[in-house]
Amino acid sequence: MAAPLADRIRPQTLDEIVGQSHLLGKGMPLRRIAESGEIPNMVFYGPSGVGKTTVASILAKSTHKHLCKLNGTTASTADIREVIARTGTLDGMNGVLLYLDEIQYFNKKQQQTLLEFLENGSITLIASTTENPYFYVYGAILSRSTVFEFKPVQPREVAPAVRRAFSLCGEDRQPPIEVEESAVQVIAAGCGGDVRKAVNAVELCVLTAVPREDGTLVIGEELARSLTQRSAMRYDRDGDEHYDIVSAYQKSMRGSDPDAALHYLARLLEAGDLPSACRRLLVCASEDVGLAWPQILPIVKAAVDTAMMVGLPEAQLPLADAVLLVCMAPKSNSAHDAIRAAMKDVQDGKVGAIPRHLQNRHYDGADAKVRGQHYLYPHDYPGHWVGQSYLPDLLRDRHYYEFGDNKNEQAFKAYWDQVKKSGKAGG
Repeated sequence: MAAPLADRIRPQTLDEIVGQSHLLGKGMPLRRIAESGEIPNMVFYGPSGVGKTTVASILAKSTHKHLCKLNGTTASTADIREVIARTGTLDGMNGVLLYLDEIQYFNKKQQQTLLEFLENGSITLIASTTENPYFYVYGAILSRSTVFEFKPVQPREVAPAVRRAFSLCGEDRQPPIEVEESAVQVIAAGCGGDVRKAVNAVELCVLTAVPREDGTLVIGEELARSLTQRSAMRYDRDGDEHYDIVSAYQKSMRGSDPDAALHYLARLLEAGDLPSACRRLLVCASEDVGLAWPQILPIVKAAVDTAMMVGLPEAQLPLADAVLLVCMAPKSNSAHDAIRAAMKDVQDGKVGAIPRHLQNRHYDGADAKVRGQHYLYPHDYPGHWVGQSYLPDLLRDRHYYEFGDNKNEQAFKAYWDQVKKSGKAGG
């Protein structure tokens, strides 16, 4: 059985790797490490298909250490013990280099097993992961390793790999394969920065293309687009990509950029994540528009209710309305800042006794120095306000809320300034 095209085209040298110029370019960190011949403990972090495994394999082959490969999805504790056992053999006299793919699937105990041997240098670790290592890799491993972040490959960098893949597919074929440049560009742009996905799309194009009468396979833009139309989506509801998208979604609404907000909304909906799109929209209406236009809340809630009722794909319409409304609305985070300040005091233990005149009891104990509740009913006074203390004595002079500089809150401020100026101060 022929090996998959992605394996046959895998680069054998660092110069053949596309992308990652921030790591592999002239004078860059990984390039210098490779040229030094000394391999430290390293963790490669980034999305799939961007060269982590390839770079690790090339670096491993450049050493004189005994190479062991494990995959976190299938390796057991027995496999780890076998690697450790190599450190005391003739094979491991120069040390053992362990290439551990998908390290995030190793539990804490499995990772801890390696620590002693990383510490004394008998094992050198090159690990790769698609998840944030600071969440998934044991801290003691990280403290002994250097983390390198791999990034999605840009379309202009993917295109040469796509051409090379088509060339490899056509080497032993007669008549040859003819590839339109537009097809190359569609595949390069549609793979979402995943070179492996682009190469797989090339293989699919070759397998599904209908030959002309002379047997020539012509790979056109339409075929390429049909096989790569959803490939650019990178999304994992439990991973970094999810949190990056929802963060960008809310920050775009907060920043009043309707085009960016709609883009991230589209990415959430294309991934089928309707709940996240609705939840962040409601949060943004409260947190970022807030008191600048409080009437927006029932409008956004109605749009969210409609979206959840009709489901996808129709949900995109009420959500687009609400997202654009939030983007164009005046902004105020005065309520956000006020409740955060109040929450901090409570969490810090600054609470104090509730003032006697606010308590829900109408009698005093025998030890009370001042008897009677002495609560002043605001509606009995002009402007429905009377000055009296509401905070606990411990926080009597604490101030949480500041009026925002928007028209709505400034109107409230002017109203209450006038009421309190002419009103009565109680005890």
